[in-house]
Amino acid sequence: MATTHAQIAATPSQVFAVLADPRSYADWVVGSDVIRDADPGWPSVSSRFHHRVGVWPVKVNDHTEVIEVDPPHRLVLHARARPLGTARVTLLLTPTAGATHVTMTETAGDALSRLAINPLTDPLVHRRNVESLRRLKRIAETGVIKP
Repeated sequence: MATTHAQIAATPSQVFAVLADPRSYADWVVGSDVIRDADPGWPSVSSRFHHRVGVWPVKVNDHTEVIEVDPPHRLVLHARARPLGTARVTLLLTPTAGATHVTMTETAGDALSRLAINPLTDPLVHRRNVESLRRLKRIAETGVIKP
């Protein structure tokens, strides 16, 4: 399990608004290339957005699905990049004095994915998620999503 934290100078509602915009994931999630489509009800439970992840020459089309949601405090996702693997990503948003403390926890989404997401690789997943949360922070604090 890789757990990463960030302090964002925005309210939980402002941070959650970024999470509720499927277009933003291509900008803040490291490894995400493009958001191809999204269900109209995103981020309701069982809704999905469809994405392309990876780096050339290996890019994979798949989707991410909402498992649990409690706006603006909690979002749990099942992110897929098959055949490379799946992940369960939990984002907790806790209000602090004039800001939001974000906790991002990533675990293997299925038994096979434990080969890629496990205690040996957690430091790499953590490092990637530090950068992802840095990007999320930029968007939440500025309101700017890169085209």
